Amino acid sequence: MHPNDTTSARRLQGWRGEALRIGFALLLLMGFRSAFANHYLVPTGSMQPTLMPGDRVLVDMRAYGYRLPFTHARLLGQGQPTRGEVAVFRSPADGERLIKRIVAVGGDRVEVRDGHLRINGRDVALGGHADVEQLGRHVYRLDLSRGGGPDAAGVVPAGQVLVMGDARGNSLDGRMFGLLPADAFYARAIAVYWRSGEGPVWQRL
Repeated sequence: MHPNDTTSARRLQGWRGEALRIGFALLLLMGFRSAFANHYLVPTGSMQPTLMPGDRVLVDMRAYGYRLPFTHARLLGQGQPTRGEVAVFRSPADGERLIKRIVAVGGDRVEVRDGHLRINGRDVALGGHADVEQLGRHVYRLDLSRGGGPDAAGVVPAGQVLVMGDARGNSLDGRMFGLLPADAFYARAIAVYWRSGEGPVWQRL
C-alpha cells in the first residue's frame, strides 16, 4: 500500500471516530432535553399578559415524573399538577402542544362567571382586584379585554384537572375541550427567558 493511502485511511478513520463522538454527544443532549429540561415557544395570546406570543419559556420535564427520553412514558416520580402552575400538555382535541394554567384539581368545586374564578366557594381574586388572581403562591393578572369566555361550574373528579388561559375570553381551554387526566401533563413552565421585541428576560412563572 502506498504511504499516502495509509495516511488517508487513518484520516478517514479519525473523522469517523470524531463523527461518532459528536453524534453521541448530540444524542445525550437531546435525551437530556427530552427528560429533564426543554423550552416552549408560545404561539398565541391565550395566556396574556403572563405569556406573550413569541415568548420562549423554560420548562421542567421532571416536574410530573421522569419520562423516557423522546416519549411520554413515565419512568420515575409522582409529581402531581398543582393549582396555579403553568403547564404543557397535548390538546385532547388535536394533539397540539398547549400551555395553560392549572386552575383546579380533583375534588375542587369550580365556578367560572364572566372569566372570574371561584374555587370551593371562594373568590380567588386578590385584594379586591377583579383582574388579579392568586392560586397558591402564584399571583397573576388576567386579560379580560375580550370578555371572560364561557362560564362553567361543577366538581372536578379525582384524578382530573381543569386548565384555563389567563386571557379568559381568548383561550381554547378546559371549558371547551374538557378536563384532563392528571398524568397528561409532561412539563411545568418555570420562566420566560426570551421575549419577542425585548430579547433576554427572566420572568418567573
